[in-house]
Amino acid sequence: MIRSFRDLEIYNVSFNLMIIIHKEVIKFPLIEKNDLISQMRRASKSIPVNIAEGWAKRVHEKEFKKHLGSALGSANEMEVHLETAKALNYLNKSMSDNLIIKYQRLGGKISNLIKRWKT
Repeated sequence: MIRSFRDLEIYNVSFNLMIIIHKEVIKFPLIEKNDLISQMRRASKSIPVNIAEGWAKRVHEKEFKKHLGSALGSANEMEVHLETAKALNYLNKSMSDNLIIKYQRLGGKISNLIKRWKT
């Protein structure tokens, strides 16, 4: 039974990915502190935050789906940031590709919940 946003698989996956991202970006060059590092930290945080905020408004289907849509947008954004980090050699190919796949899967799960959610 789902009693809280913490019981949602998409929340847990996104939260764990956010922790991984935060640990990885501290290894990036300082020149990226106010650019790529900041963007990746914000986008990775945005996903579980939007899921949690949307959950609080789940009785209003349109509102919940709006927040899930924002979470999906941030998951897509993370794919681009990860591709950028790989292209700039801030992340190795294996790590980057693995994280991109995880964000793609997360995006699919969020999309499925948007399609299937009924209040």
